[in-house]
Amino acid sequence: MSKSNNTPPVCSYEGSDYQTSFWEEGGRAYEDLAEAIVLRKFLPAGGKLMLELGAGAGRNTPRYHNFDKIILLDYSRTQLQQAQARLGSAGQYTYVAADIYRLPFKDGTFDHATMIRTLHHMSDAKLALGQVQRVLLPGAGFILEFANKLNLKAILRYILGKQTWSPFSWEPVEFVKLNFDFHPDFVRQLLRELGFVVRDIRTVSHFRIGILKRSLPANFLAWLDSLAQSTGNWWQLSPSVFVNTTKTGPAKAAAPFASELELFQCPACGGQKLLPGQGSVDCPQCDAKWAYADGIYDFREPI
Repeated sequence: MSKSNNTPPVCSYEGSDYQTSFWEEGGRAYEDLAEAIVLRKFLPAGGKLMLELGAGAGRNTPRYHNFDKIILLDYSRTQLQQAQARLGSAGQYTYVAADIYRLPFKDGTFDHATMIRTLHHMSDAKLALGQVQRVLLPGAGFILEFANKLNLKAILRYILGKQTWSPFSWEPVEFVKLNFDFHPDFVRQLLRELGFVVRDIRTVSHFRIGILKRSLPANFLAWLDSLAQSTGNWWQLSPSVFVNTTKTGPAKAAAPFASELELFQCPACGGQKLLPGQGSVDCPQCDAKWAYADGIYDFREPI
């Protein structure tokens, strides 16, 4: 766990082998395929600037290939290094280590963003999503995934007296330190308050049951999941929920930029004209210096 100045604590995956241990060797092929199905339905045909929040080791990044530029943001520098090793450091990708509570981008920069398997680490969901809203253009798309408090397993456990917290109440539940489940109504209300219009809801991972995953092929389970996903517009009982939203306002195109530095603002003071330094990105407004090494911008703490 880490903490940035004046922001809530951050769940850091620094040094973790999460991509390998959880996804590649952890029996999550079905969940990965089910998420890919939703993204194919939700993503636009193309775009200019995509912000991937909580990108980790880049598991989903290739699914955004229709965007001209993809910014992979994660709090963990080592996760971004793993993403670099998987994806390369070609011009389509930019790697940024930063705190979602203090996004280092100018207002109205991106025409699309995703936040998948990340909100469940946010103790202040409104602050985090407010930052996303700030850096998106009017009319921009935003795909949010959240861990669902109102899932069928939680309901059954509550009815049987095997858990104390109610899945029906709106407040988030912290079931493990810095791991939160959210009620779908709470998330929808929060998105509306922040100026997002909910376009579509898909429920995912309906068959996240050990015996089924061991007995049936992942492709078959994902196909079954695809048949059930659209019911998310009526009810949400699965452990994972995807919401397809649009920021309110007349749509605008992302502005062209000559240098990546034009996308950033100083997370310490909001300065808009960052300058290249020696192994750093410098803010002349507050004299903060932010590390830049091996193709990764590090806006977590000034150097």
